[in-house]
Amino acid sequence: MTTPAPPATATRPRRTSPVALALRQGRLEITQFLRSRESVVFTMGFPIIMILIFASIFNDEIAPGVSYTQYFITGMIATGLMTASFQNLGIWIPVERDRGVLKRYRGTPMPKWVYFAGKVIMVLAIGVAETVLLLAFSVALFDLELPGSAAKWLTFGWVSLLGITACTLCGIAISSLARTSRSGSAVVTPVALVLQFISGVFFVFTELPSWMQQVAALFPLKWMCQGLRSVFLPDGFGGQEPGGSFELGRVALVLAAWCVIGLVLCLTTFRWTTKRDG
Repeated sequence: MTTPAPPATATRPRRTSPVALALRQGRLEITQFLRSRESVVFTMGFPIIMILIFASIFNDEIAPGVSYTQYFITGMIATGLMTASFQNLGIWIPVERDRGVLKRYRGTPMPKWVYFAGKVIMVLAIGVAETVLLLAFSVALFDLELPGSAAKWLTFGWVSLLGITACTLCGIAISSLARTSRSGSAVVTPVALVLQFISGVFFVFTELPSWMQQVAALFPLKWMCQGLRSVFLPDGFGGQEPGGSFELGRVALVLAAWCVIGLVLCLTTFRWTTKRDG
């Protein structure tokens, strides 16, 4: 006589940890970015192309021991971080919203924050890769002197981190202004270009009209550029700044304030669906 086999017990599917979900989402975002050749070429190549153009036009010293190229490179590092975060997210999130991608994400069991974590991971990966590429290019072709002290590298780290965080949050927030996928670039690109012109990226900041300097001081890019100048330019150049120094305390305060402002704007304005979806 055979005894019946015990009934099979259903095995519960293994739950993926939130951290693993975020990392998986980040890898997906990076893969999608790399598949878009236009985005890769523009995001990674734009700062290098601009350096080549402006370095060929302006090669004089703007202060003893400081060439225009050295000054310009610091601004392009800040611009690269803004492009990877603010401009990239402000253009592509409306595309995903218009195609119904965000609506489908919202309908899945995946925590909503995982979607944003994936975007953050992508932005950080692009920002690091772009900055390393830009620094290597500048050292090789324009004899850029890298920081020689741990303190300056630390300053470089926190200025970049606060700046890219503020720009990421603002990029997510401004994505809600675009009504369709086609209008994302029209909304974001002019804002980014104007900020570059008034924030001391293309021109020496103190040579701009005073009213333009005051407007630029309201936004993060100006302070990102100023903080990075303290890293890559001689300490004595701080006397050329409007405040008579690099004002790193104020740089940290303004960038942190924009992180808070950007977060509030994200929480109050972000839309998962288009207006036609209700």
